[in-house]
Amino acid sequence: MSAPAAPKRGWLAHYRELVAAWRRKGMHEDSEDAMQDAVLRLLEAGSAAVTDPAAYLKRSVANGVIDRHRHQAVLPMTPLHELAENEHPASDGPDAQLASQRLAGALKAALGELPLVCQQVYVRQRLEGWTHDEIARAMGISKAMVQKHMTRALQHLNRKLQEYAP
Repeated sequence: MSAPAAPKRGWLAHYRELVAAWRRKGMHEDSEDAMQDAVLRLLEAGSAAVTDPAAYLKRSVANGVIDRHRHQAVLPMTPLHELAENEHPASDGPDAQLASQRLAGALKAALGELPLVCQQVYVRQRLEGWTHDEIARAMGISKAMVQKHMTRALQHLNRKLQEYAP
């Protein structure tokens, strides 16, 4: 006969109950990503640095889920292939083709300055229309990491392509 399992202590004891609570609220993937981020911060800081791991994890996960929803609300994205023909960004006039070629070249150069994973996330999401969930599964990373790579790519491209902004 085997001995009963020892009770879990520390942050791990609270992990499952918090994930279960968020799952009941219907936010399964977002809560798991937020929980992983919170646990990572907890372990990096040293579990002794946090006096109440349950309260820390509960607040961190809540903040993480809120941040994810704010991020999704602030940056609505529509793939180019889903836009109507009259909604495509384009300029008219004799220099339109040259301007488009210059912008495409600058975009390619700016993307080339990013790490490969950021390039892949950007291309799959913005150009191919993949969702963050699809990208996360295909690349074997969390949805939170997809969002971080996308944010990094967008910030970099915003800085590099300012001269092309209207």
